[in-house]
Amino acid sequence: MTIGVCPLSRLEETVAATGAARVLSLLSDGTDAATPAGIEPANHLVLRFHDLVEPLVGHVHPRESHIAEALTFAAEDDGPIVVHCYAGISRSTAMAFAIACARRPGRDEAEIARALREASPTATPNRLIVALVDKALGRNGRMVAAIDAIGRGADAFEGRPFVLREQR
Repeated sequence: MTIGVCPLSRLEETVAATGAARVLSLLSDGTDAATPAGIEPANHLVLRFHDLVEPLVGHVHPRESHIAEALTFAAEDDGPIVVHCYAGISRSTAMAFAIACARRPGRDEAEIARALREASPTATPNRLIVALVDKALGRNGRMVAAIDAIGRGADAFEGRPFVLREQR
């Protein structure tokens, strides 16, 4: 199982490289996300919220409803999926971690977090998304602890596309 992660600017090439048939876009209002070539519109979910770790007036923060919708979409097919946000650093890496944890409920969260760090030195998963998924999956804080353990990623304007491979 493969989860591709990228910034918006590298979406088309990441979809082609991974062979994904499904795309999850995590974007703020006002940012367009055209469905990539070869992806059926029904296989492209766009969720709109800002990259926030707490509520901020005038902005949409990640909510439980976003998490439920994303996890349901990812669970509809266990084939390759591409997850992206604007920069490919925070929202998308958090959701890739979430999907990997959801698809492999018996796999250690810390192991998945370490695989995420190895795949992307810039990954800085959005802590609010991770906390919401941790709660939704009943992981009792283990997902948050695993992300805290890998620390903040290297500073970057935009992350490089990478693949988080799901071990069985």
